[in-house]
Amino acid sequence: MNANEVATATRSVDSSTQYVQVGNDRIAYRSTGQGRPLLLANRLRGTLDTWDPLFLDELARQHRVVTFDFPGIGYSDGTLPDDMSQVAAFIDALADALRLAQFALLGWSWGGLAAQAYLLDYPQRPSHVVLLATNPPGPVEVPLQPEFLQRATKPVNDLADEEVLFFEPASSLSRQRARQSHDRIYARPGVVDRIPASAELLQRYFTAAQGYHADHEGRRGRLAQVNIPLLVIAGDHDISTAGQNWFPLIGQLRDAEFVFYSQTGHAPQHQHPERVAAHVAAFLARPHA
Repeated sequence: MNANEVATATRSVDSSTQYVQVGNDRIAYRSTGQGRPLLLANRLRGTLDTWDPLFLDELARQHRVVTFDFPGIGYSDGTLPDDMSQVAAFIDALADALRLAQFALLGWSWGGLAAQAYLLDYPQRPSHVVLLATNPPGPVEVPLQPEFLQRATKPVNDLADEEVLFFEPASSLSRQRARQSHDRIYARPGVVDRIPASAELLQRYFTAAQGYHADHEGRRGRLAQVNIPLLVIAGDHDISTAGQNWFPLIGQLRDAEFVFYSQTGHAPQHQHPERVAAHVAAFLARPHA
């Protein structure tokens, strides 16, 4: 089945895993909803199975939501690139294979770095970019906390790990939302079977992120020159990519909006799926000049 013939489910739980050829690699993706396409780039160790289905369903009310696995991750063949320029080139080739002439792009965490690299390397293509719980280019003032790294690199994360990694464990509401999101995600069988855990793969993620923050390409300065609308969404207790790292760029970006959620960690869209999706939908409804 080619990209023009793809079946699109109305609910993410009903979305089948489909494949498209990108270079030499067979890349897995799922498609939910109808409308203008929204491509989602995932986090460190994230797979097709680890997005919160309620968040995807809310986005799919107004858009065709396309999730995918990076090369060598989850259901996809190949090797994960360890340079963000190569990751951006992959996203562009994937969009070609899916026949997406123009689309909005949402990147979460590591995928948010990839989304920014793509925005800067291929500015003619994305209509809007949503940056979800991610850092800007270059050095950051608030580093990743050791506890995040210790838990994020465990072969399998349980609910207690997820509360620390993605939520705010000091908040009873956040812990409650963690359980609800966990239950929604794990309603699909076999979620842990595809989560990458090898040291080699983790190092490829880290190498790409380290190069992005070294910023030899001058992306931080270039980001201030783009006119494509940006939406930055963050939790105020994110121990991985602190939203405060965006503060030095406020006043420099040409067309940006910032949304912070209280008592929220590294996954605002899992703690507040309806609210975050509503913010995204309103943002994407804005015309791109």
